[in-house]
Amino acid sequence: MKIISAEFVKSSTNTEQCPPADRPEYAFIGRSNVGKSSLINGLVNRKNLAQTSQTPGKTQLINHYLINGNWNLVDLPGYGYAKVSKTKRVVFGDMIQDYITGRENLHALFVLIDSRLEPQAIDLDFMQFLGEQSIPFVMVFTKVDKLKNAQKTKFVAEYQEVMSQEWEELPEFFVTSATTGEGCEEILRYIHQINSHSVLFKK
Repeated sequence: MKIISAEFVKSSTNTEQCPPADRPEYAFIGRSNVGKSSLINGLVNRKNLAQTSQTPGKTQLINHYLINGNWNLVDLPGYGYAKVSKTKRVVFGDMIQDYITGRENLHALFVLIDSRLEPQAIDLDFMQFLGEQSIPFVMVFTKVDKLKNAQKTKFVAEYQEVMSQEWEELPEFFVTSATTGEGCEEILRYIHQINSHSVLFKK
């Protein structure tokens, strides 16, 4: 898929404020500092579409972007970041849950996972929740440019082993780097395949 246009649509504090659910939608989420904004910018080949920051938890709203005029990319608030108040953390949790369980045009949720870290309980718990709620999702391992090829292979194998303890069928995954562009084409191809079968896709 070639990205021709990528436009910011709006930021929302809850699902009710989101744009009409009349296009295929793909949301990206992950823990703080997982490289979400950088990966989104890499996917659409824009430097500053999604705002990056050295401060964890900068994304605090549901941010919608219209891609190629016919599908939505959504940048969701991260989970598990520490430098926000407990009250805000609860609000963000409700915001995320309401969106992913109630947004009827959400075709897939991309869960970003830092490849430099061993499997984190918060990621595993979040994906377990998605499975229990029958939310379609895939795993996206980020920052693999920080690893050597042997380390990359070992990380993926170990993560799959941990997942297999709870999952009969493992979710699909992508290995990515916002720095080198690795995995971006594969993610866009995955989205294109889903769009091609979506009744909401406007050609």
